[in-house]
Amino acid sequence: MPTTALRCLVVDDDPLSVQVVLNCIANTPFLTAIGSYTNPVEAAEALRTQQIDLLFLDVEMPLMSGIELLRTLKHPPLVVLITSSKDYAVQAFEQAVVDYLVKPVSYPRFLQASRKALEVAQRQPLASPDAIQAPAPDADFTFVKVDNKLVRVGFDEVHYIEALGDYVHIVTGHSKHIVYSTMKAVEEKFPTSRFVRIHRSFIVNINRIQALEDNSANVGGKLIPVGQTYLRDVIQRLNKF
Repeated sequence: MPTTALRCLVVDDDPLSVQVVLNCIANTPFLTAIGSYTNPVEAAEALRTQQIDLLFLDVEMPLMSGIELLRTLKHPPLVVLITSSKDYAVQAFEQAVVDYLVKPVSYPRFLQASRKALEVAQRQPLASPDAIQAPAPDADFTFVKVDNKLVRVGFDEVHYIEALGDYVHIVTGHSKHIVYSTMKAVEEKFPTSRFVRIHRSFIVNINRIQALEDNSANVGGKLIPVGQTYLRDVIQRLNKF
């Protein structure tokens, strides 16, 4: 649950409409404006470099529509679309936006949409580089953010976790979850009583290790390299002295 105001960005090619939304934000205690853009291309770059919790986004803009802008983002924040036509409702919900407002925007309707965004933010972690929710003490599962959905993953189901660039692959016996995260975030949030780092690119479920031989671990039939810097700890954890 957020303990501070939701950080908002306003994107609309009409400066007057931008000011209307900024005024609404200023009168809403649980919102704070981080900035605004009338150029959607500049806004897209800002969204890739700044942490934004809630985006108020116009649909009809030159160069790039609001819908097209959303499609350029790998990890969009919560979104309230703003449009001059109700015809975009279907596209809005296809993009899993929180709500959409029809111009001219009134404060009561703005407040209703903002409260919906706040409720969503309180139910899930806001956009962050790791996108993995810390489990409750003694929990048997955690939630990971996959394609803007929170997916429950049982610790016992996980065979191993592999780092690939800016993402990690959480591999179970029946599925693979691709999550925008770092290995450090995973290592901190998956319990060390069940998981062990065996390589700079791999974390494995201790209970899924079938054999350890020739600097490789057999995990569910897959041979995973064991880095020299991790080998001693792995052997100790397996109680093989």
